[in-house]
Amino acid sequence: MALKKPENMLYEEAIRELENIVSHLEEGDLPLEDALKQFERGISLARSNSQKLQKAQQQVNILMQQDAQAPLQEFNE
Repeated sequence: MALKKPENMLYEEAIRELENIVSHLEEGDLPLEDALKQFERGISLARSNSQKLQKAQQQVNILMQQDAQAPLQEFNE
């Protein structure tokens, strides 16, 4: 199965894959070459998710600026 590009993944998908990579690396039983590939994939996933979070933060900032006088309300799920 081909891996999705990190930029084409949902944030939550990438987090799950990153958690799996960390688990495999922590076990310490991967050959060095495989561990390096997993580490590289993990870095790509982390960078992509960081960009997604920055974009979301920018969107929130823009929305808040559109009505700066709106009172903040408590969030209830």
